[in-house]
Amino acid sequence: MKKALATLALATLVAAPAFASTETYVVDGTHTFPRFEYNHLGYSSQVQRFTKTSGTISWDRAAKTAEVDITIDAKSVDTGYALFNQHIQGADYFDTENHPTITFKSTAVKFDGDKPVSIDGNLTIKGVTRPVTLAVTSFQAMPHPMLKKPAIGANAVTKVKRSEFNAGKNAPYVSDEVTIYIPLEAIQQQ
Repeated sequence: MKKALATLALATLVAAPAFASTETYVVDGTHTFPRFEYNHLGYSSQVQRFTKTSGTISWDRAAKTAEVDITIDAKSVDTGYALFNQHIQGADYFDTENHPTITFKSTAVKFDGDKPVSIDGNLTIKGVTRPVTLAVTSFQAMPHPMLKKPAIGANAVTKVKRSEFNAGKNAPYVSDEVTIYIPLEAIQQQ
């Protein structure tokens, strides 16, 4: 009996790391540039991006659970035109003086097999928090070929109405609906 208990205890100790399988990944700010797209006066779709993003993704492969926490530096908006960058950082749009960051914090991640397919969470822009669902259009987990560390990458998309975040000036001429794309790469913490 004692031998059976000792064997069971040893097996539990050996298997314990398998149960504690949450991996934490840190956003690679050199390969994560969220962008947003809107219609301008009915003429064309305009696409702008942010150049500074940080955050973490915690992922338990076995349990098929994950948590996503992303922070975008709203002052890093890049339209390709310095004067317009300043304009949309003003009080009518991002109001970066009072709200320098945009955040997304997940509340649930849905999986299809081993891959996440959607992420529910709270998006905060200009101090206003709204629930959104990001559709994950692609996902990859593999060793990074150059860094030789585990890495993940994903593309996700959602649509919001900017008026719901107190940033609806010039709607409907400049569309109220905005599509947000988040291409993300993250490296596992060691």
